[in-house]
Amino acid sequence: MSRYRYGAYEDGPDPLAPPYDVRDALDAMGDSVLEGTRPEEALRDLLRRGLPGADGRRGLDDLLRQVRERRRELRDRGRLDGTLEQARALLDTAIGQERAELFPDPSDEARLREAELDTLPADTSQAIRRLSDYQWRSDAARATFERLKDLLRQDVLDAQFQGIKQALQSQDPRAMERVKDMMAALNEMLEKDARGEHTQEDFDRFMERYGDMFPDRPGDLEELVDSLARRAAAMDRLLASLSPEQQAELAGLMDQVMQDAGLAMEMSRLNDALRSRRPDLGWGTPERMNGEQPLGMGDATTALAELADLAELEAALAQDYPGARLDDIDEEAVRRALGRRAVDDLDALRRIEAELERQGYLQRKRGRLELTPKAVRRLGDTALRRVFAQLTAGRQGDHDQRDAGQAGELTGSSREWRFGDEQPLDVVRTVSNAIRRNAMDARPLPAPAADGLTAAPAAVPPARSGRPARTGGPARPGGVRLSVDDFEVQETERRSAAAVCLLVDLSYSMVLRGTWAAAKQTTLALHALVTSKFPQDAIQIIGFSNYARTLHPTEMAGLDWDMVQGTNLHHALMIAGRHLDRHPDFEPIVLVVTDGEPTAHLRPDGRSLFDYPPSPDTLVLTLAEVDKMTRRGAGMNFFMLADDRRLVSFVEEVARRNGGRVFAPDAERLGQYVVSDYLRVRRGRR
Repeated sequence: MSRYRYGAYEDGPDPLAPPYDVRDALDAMGDSVLEGTRPEEALRDLLRRGLPGADGRRGLDDLLRQVRERRRELRDRGRLDGTLEQARALLDTAIGQERAELFPDPSDEARLREAELDTLPADTSQAIRRLSDYQWRSDAARATFERLKDLLRQDVLDAQFQGIKQALQSQDPRAMERVKDMMAALNEMLEKDARGEHTQEDFDRFMERYGDMFPDRPGDLEELVDSLARRAAAMDRLLASLSPEQQAELAGLMDQVMQDAGLAMEMSRLNDALRSRRPDLGWGTPERMNGEQPLGMGDATTALAELADLAELEAALAQDYPGARLDDIDEEAVRRALGRRAVDDLDALRRIEAELERQGYLQRKRGRLELTPKAVRRLGDTALRRVFAQLTAGRQGDHDQRDAGQAGELTGSSREWRFGDEQPLDVVRTVSNAIRRNAMDARPLPAPAADGLTAAPAAVPPARSGRPARTGGPARPGGVRLSVDDFEVQETERRSAAAVCLLVDLSYSMVLRGTWAAAKQTTLALHALVTSKFPQDAIQIIGFSNYARTLHPTEMAGLDWDMVQGTNLHHALMIAGRHLDRHPDFEPIVLVVTDGEPTAHLRPDGRSLFDYPPSPDTLVLTLAEVDKMTRRGAGMNFFMLADDRRLVSFVEEVARRNGGRVFAPDAERLGQYVVSDYLRVRRGRR
């Protein structure tokens, strides 16, 4: 028998995995776009805020805040002069122990030694250099001084090589000699690389011998150079952060330690090589530390190196430089500073940016990011869902309306149900069709006659003319099984389709009043409703300011307001009239969203004329177009987004002439009003 083993799919992405869900991210981004933000800026704002939803990821702003908090913590950790302070304390202890040993001795030698101790320089490094050849009388003082030299040796080398301190603290008597060999081998490898002779095998052999001194385990020479250069630059910044006196004192200590260890030349060669290879690391830049706890040289260097990494990470996360991209953010730096969860958050943000383009929601044209028609359809569907969520009526059917009722006067006839029909169901004929079909399906086979001929079947009610019965299995006892083909609807006199004109004010006053985003969202919601639920309807979106023009939903989503003067409703009604005339058999629906009375009209030469207060010609020509709409049988419903006296007076006159209705909704409820009114008019409720 064959055996099978199952496991995770390893040959690329899982082909059965569901597509990455970017809908919530697109909706959040769409809110900004509808308010007038460009898609590039909306995407950047989304990445800064983070992903919406219960399982959303943190945005760049949250990561940036964590980085800044980490920098404050490091600055408050301690002072940079800890090594100097500790060296002074040990030196004073050794001198005190030596004086205690000399004091009881009445000899001249003891007095000469005391005089030598009295003349030691105040500079710690110079005092240590003077005492390097001193013959200590006190064993305790000698041990303290040796401990001081060991401390300086470990701190100075640990500041340059993070893992050497542990190596020197071991009991291996050849530890210091091994450090010398390592530095010589490292400088030789850097020189070979400068000549173009270095190979990965050379690096691997080096790490086999000295890898324990490099706890970060670099994978190649470039990674090693980067790590060493960052610590060397941090040491340079440590010196620059001290006072001139402290700088001279600490530099003297370091030089004394390197000379005593026989490493001065090798360390100088290494620092020169590192500085030449990485001049971009801010060598000599001072850093401020505010803590009270004194830090050793190794700890201070580590803190300064981490501060430098955080400064670079902060600049990358801020994304406030030209051409900034998420790929600029070093994932390893994020992991070191903020942990694994922050890396996952960053990966999610990067994936959102890529998936929006890969799944066809965003596209780049001429270097600019734009919404695709697919994205606009999604925004329209989302806007429509929000509108229906606000409706206070019940939830019967797709339109969230309980009071659907009949759509018009019944004609007394019925017909086969078709997808999208709104007519009431003819229950009697639907059940009758099912009974006939079930009876046909349950009919027994005819028995053979005596002469070999087949007997005629018993009389069975025929199926509806022109529609063959379908086999659906015998009916249950006491019940009737319905099939899709059984359904019939009652025919009504209402028209089967509607011609919808949505006229949207694009003037700058819409932005000033904060109604711009609501108008765009309403437009997309209505367009989504018509195209998805009533595809037989013909909808036209018309925007108007000083001129009017027909708008595509994709254009409407990213549309900016018009910085021009004029509310040319006259021109918008002319365009809407032509749309209605192209569909003479459709139910005419005209919806107008505006926050101001007409202040412009078209002159005979086709140019727009603006005047405020509105000129008599503007009002006369606009009302003439209203009268034409009335003769077409098109009711005009106005949605006023302001309570301006002139606007109220104008729309009241329109309602008197046309018989339409006037609404004054809040901007937040505009979509609810417009969609509800469209449904009401379309169902024939005059």
